[in-house]
Amino acid sequence: MENIIHGIFLLLGLITVGCVLLMTIYLIISGIPAIREVGLFHFLFGKEWAPVLAEPKYGILPFILTSIYGTAGAVFIGVPIGFMTAVYLAKLAHPKIKSVVSNAVSLLAGIPSVVYGLVGMMVLVPQISTLFHIPDGSGLLAAIIVLAIMILPSIIKMSLTALEAVPKDYEDASLALGATPVETYFRVSVPAAKSGIATAIVFGIGRAIGEAMAVMMVAGNAPNMPSIFQSVRFLTTAIASEMSYSAGLQRQALFSIALVLFLFIMLINTALNFFLKREKVE
Repeated sequence: MENIIHGIFLLLGLITVGCVLLMTIYLIISGIPAIREVGLFHFLFGKEWAPVLAEPKYGILPFILTSIYGTAGAVFIGVPIGFMTAVYLAKLAHPKIKSVVSNAVSLLAGIPSVVYGLVGMMVLVPQISTLFHIPDGSGLLAAIIVLAIMILPSIIKMSLTALEAVPKDYEDASLALGATPVETYFRVSVPAAKSGIATAIVFGIGRAIGEAMAVMMVAGNAPNMPSIFQSVRFLTTAIASEMSYSAGLQRQALFSIALVLFLFIMLINTALNFFLKREKVE
């Protein structure tokens, strides 16, 4: 019986790996032809995306920079808020407050992306337009704020789980040596849970860089070079907005964008695993 269960688990693991490999192979086969025809340099560093012109141009540098700036801005805002909230819930909050906030975070995680986009479009965009005296509030700033809110549940829940898994003996030993509770939390508990916290941050980055619908509704979806108050388009929204009517080279170029996005996420995960393993070895 144990051999049968072991075989089932092995089969499920191989299916998961197989799905990733099939997806990778499909993106490579579908995306390479456009990169080969347009040219890798012109595709990655071209500043103009105009597939409907007589001489179409397929430069995705505005999409790449917008995705990088938008994700970095969301992480810059969301990670400190999410991390501090997790520390508060794990170590300082009253059980009743912890229960209420945890339920609210879980509810926030279950809200569909389109609802975030709708609320951002109807509430946030007009407020940005009024506050900064600009004709239209749709742009990079609105996308950053929406993404920062969307990644909060992932960061809070995963960081909270990692902090709660730290053995209480570590904290008791620190307190016995004369450290204050706050010093213990940030110098003992947080370093002990850094692997889980780092995973939460990377998961949040993946959520931010892979979001499409909510970003499309608040960012304006115009292929401009990134500017804080200007309408912009992310890698994900470029695919979502044109895939339904694209054909020929334009469709292949969209698969190439998907391949670039896929490689971005792989690089982030690889970098995280490299640094975590190096720290464990040291």
